[in-house]
Amino acid sequence: MESLDLRVLSDVLAWRQASHRVTLVTVVETWGSAPRPPGALLAVRDDGVVSGSVSGGCVEDDLIARIKAGEYEHLKHPSMVAYGVTKEEASRFGLPCGGTLRLVQEPVQDTGWIEEILKRTSAHQLVARTLSLKDGLVTLSDARRSDALAFDGITLTTLFGPRWRLLLIGAGQLSQAVAQMAQSLDFEVLVCDPREEYAATLQMNHVTRVMGMPDDVVVAIEPDAHTAVIALTHDPKLDDMALLEALNSQAFYVGALGSRRNQATRKVRLAEHFGLSEEALARLHGPVGLSLGAKTPAEIAISIVAEIVLVKNSAMQSSGEAVALSSLDIGNSRITACAIG
Repeated sequence: MESLDLRVLSDVLAWRQASHRVTLVTVVETWGSAPRPPGALLAVRDDGVVSGSVSGGCVEDDLIARIKAGEYEHLKHPSMVAYGVTKEEASRFGLPCGGTLRLVQEPVQDTGWIEEILKRTSAHQLVARTLSLKDGLVTLSDARRSDALAFDGITLTTLFGPRWRLLLIGAGQLSQAVAQMAQSLDFEVLVCDPREEYAATLQMNHVTRVMGMPDDVVVAIEPDAHTAVIALTHDPKLDDMALLEALNSQAFYVGALGSRRNQATRKVRLAEHFGLSEEALARLHGPVGLSLGAKTPAEIAISIVAEIVLVKNSAMQSSGEAVALSSLDIGNSRITACAIG
């Protein structure tokens, strides 16, 4: 499953190849309880067809109406627009009380950069796209997982590709369900399973099988603060090997399948026989996933991915990892505050 951002770019490419005019809109700044984060994309075709979202509905409706009315026909260079600057204006557009969105809107003319991004991200590369608001020039460069969206009022840099990474130990049905959901959240998914009878059934696009024993694989990928590791084989001989290395790494999330009793036994085993510290063992999420009363592989996968997202977002907030924005003069932006009829 491709990410939502890449799906938007794929739609833009197809529309331009069919000779449609297309406007690409990017959220660059939010205040209050804005419904979509910086970096969210919306593409609007000249006939009003859309892909993606920036607000969940009402702002999209206003943009569609303006494009269908011909207001964007002569747009040659990127420009800025803001919605919901005051509480009253936010209410008109259905934004949460006090929510504000600042957007960059750009006419898509050349599609070479889109083709290049789709090509590079399909090879699991992370790409930074820099847009100049002065002339619409687009440049692409390699990016790191620690990079973030940046906007200084003149240039906008956004990221495309797998900024986050997930290593799954085990290639069974549950792992495949987790992998599918994680891919839609922009995770690069790696799978390690030395058991050929399981690995042979792994048939998922854009999932990388990593050869070797679990502990060697964890060491080889060098887990960082943007990496999660989950042991899902239910075989202690394999799961514990991965956990031994993962719990002492920089991985932001380490989880393991198993009941509370099994997890307690596992922690005693890892401490007594392998010398893992209490601090390292405290990082283990087990039983893995949020307590949702899940029964089926799909339900369990939802609980696992939900907990990963929870831990990821909490870690980002506590570390101060956020969008890099400079102080912008709101007077330089076009403020839209008309009611939607």
